[in-house]
Amino acid sequence: MARSPGGFLVLVLILTIAIHKAASILDSHQPVALELFSPVHGSFGSLEESYDALQTFQILGIEKKPDISDTTCTLVSKTLGSSSSSLKDLFYALKVNGILKCDIDEEVFEGIKSRLQSVSNDASSLLDFYYSIGSLALIKEQASKVDVLLTDADGIFQSIKALSQSDGRWRYSSNNPESSTYAAGVAFEALARVVALASPEIDQSRISTLGNDIVKLFDSIEKYDDGAFYFDEKIVDAREHHGPLSTTASVVRGLTAFADVTSGSLNIPGDKILGLAKFFLSVGIPGDAKDFFNQVYSLACLESNRVSIPLILSLPATVLSLTKNDQLKVRVNTVLGSSAPPLTVKLLQAFSSSSKNAFIIENQELKFDPENAVHFLDALPENVDVGNYVFVFEILLHDPEHEKIYATGSRTRVPIIITGVIKVDTAEIVILDSDLGSVETKRKLDLAGENDVSLSANHLQKLRLSFQLATPLGHAFKPHQAFLKLKHETKVEHVFVVGSSGKDFAIVLDFLGLVEKFFYLSGRYDIQLTVGDAVMENSFLQALGHVELDLPEPPEKAPRPPPQPVDSYLRYGPKAEIAHIFRAPEKLPPEQLSLAFLGLTILPFIVFLIGLLHLGVNLKNFPTSVVPATFAILFHLGLAAVLLLYVLFWWKLDLFTTLKILGLLGVFLLFVGHRLLSHLASASAKLKSA
Repeated sequence: MARSPGGFLVLVLILTIAIHKAASILDSHQPVALELFSPVHGSFGSLEESYDALQTFQILGIEKKPDISDTTCTLVSKTLGSSSSSLKDLFYALKVNGILKCDIDEEVFEGIKSRLQSVSNDASSLLDFYYSIGSLALIKEQASKVDVLLTDADGIFQSIKALSQSDGRWRYSSNNPESSTYAAGVAFEALARVVALASPEIDQSRISTLGNDIVKLFDSIEKYDDGAFYFDEKIVDAREHHGPLSTTASVVRGLTAFADVTSGSLNIPGDKILGLAKFFLSVGIPGDAKDFFNQVYSLACLESNRVSIPLILSLPATVLSLTKNDQLKVRVNTVLGSSAPPLTVKLLQAFSSSSKNAFIIENQELKFDPENAVHFLDALPENVDVGNYVFVFEILLHDPEHEKIYATGSRTRVPIIITGVIKVDTAEIVILDSDLGSVETKRKLDLAGENDVSLSANHLQKLRLSFQLATPLGHAFKPHQAFLKLKHETKVEHVFVVGSSGKDFAIVLDFLGLVEKFFYLSGRYDIQLTVGDAVMENSFLQALGHVELDLPEPPEKAPRPPPQPVDSYLRYGPKAEIAHIFRAPEKLPPEQLSLAFLGLTILPFIVFLIGLLHLGVNLKNFPTSVVPATFAILFHLGLAAVLLLYVLFWWKLDLFTTLKILGLLGVFLLFVGHRLLSHLASASAKLKSA
């Protein structure tokens, strides 16, 4: 078997670090967005789906998107012009119109304004407040001449605020005792629209109280080990349950909307805002269209908000090769990949995962490459060996004012894999005498090249395989996998773990103790060695050769080898072609004889016709009346059909089909024949009586 360096291993460790996805999120999400948001016959299922798709395309900067303007604008106009449209449909129709800029008259906005204002004044449900007030805010953006200001904004603010709970969560209505984190996000967004539409302005003390509610809600935020923060829904009612992604998205929308309309600052730690960004990035690419929209839209809200803009530290590569002298590179961007303000990235610590107190790097400031917008370390220290490491970074903003705008987090820990070529030395395979331990056969091995040793042994001997492994710095190296496999010619395999002591690896197989494990199978055994690790660039699966084993005959009750699985290709693959040998055709008579026989077959029919002429057959008794004549014609046509059926039977029809048709024709002939014979009998009786 040929050597396969590195390609065989199942050991390759794939590090997926959520914060490393920010720089490429636009590129990775664009094709998926076109797949998830695919219109059917030029439109989506609802206005909500249409808005989700259009907003997602806009955020991701997708230019070659489906053209749904005509059909969607028609639906928008119909929805806005109908007095029976629901509040939710009106809300999303206005959302869609804000993107497509459909041709909507101001009279239409005037027509729905009064309805929305009436609902906002009398509503008791949080969602009624949300849709009605949100729609009024959208009308203000799309039709500046339409007066949508709330004269009783303070009362509406209080009505919504009355649904809040002491822990920062909200109820959907006064009749529903369950509180919800998702509803809190909806409430924050609705109250932000109330503040924006208020005339006169809302009392600042009420706005400050709402800010305290937001801070209380953030006290219940949950955290993953990687520093990602998220909100989870604790509502009992399954009909109003939302998952962590949609719940966190609702809070982010409400938080950023409220921050946009208030002049004060919210006392929310930057680490939590950064943790929210990490959560959305850690989701990867959702497979559900609504989850996909929630992720993208939430990241867009965090990209530019007045609370704190998260800066994401990412590494283009978390696997560095000592052989290739790879540089450590770091990028710092916003959640959607925009450039960061002037800053410095410092490598505070770097240590091995197995020795956290021994730092290989401390307080190293990375250089900045403005052309490629990356921070880099010229070279790894000479004392860095292969292995798994943890690098701890810190972001330092140059302008102190930017610390009020951006969230950088305190420290960012990133797992790094350092790979290299492992030295493989003094490899040999030996056959030993079991009693004296003397060397019977000895072969040197080149584990970096090809090997094809041929050995022989009996059950009283042993096989020993030994080699040494060392890191590029000469340290002992213990790989994740070190296996020796012996495979019998009957496909029975035996795998053994190669033990180690420092740099030395060795395994001794005592065939006397293994005869039962080997099922007393003598013959050829192929020898294969596997050594591999995620940090070992020259991992290999090496065929070493074979050994001919002479084992004793099995006793009566000796274990039998297990049945080997049948190759699926042999079972289900194409079968061998079958060559059919057909019987030779029988010898046919001469053509002239066949024609003569055909003539003899037709001859009786000709005799029949001549006989009819001789007897003087005529049509004198054929009925002249219309009805009897019709039955007579049908009767003769039926007889002709029967004769034709016989011809078809000999030509192409099978027996069952012929009998079915003949049965139908028989019933038909019985009916018309009976009517015809009745007429002839009646006519004959009249002639006799006359």
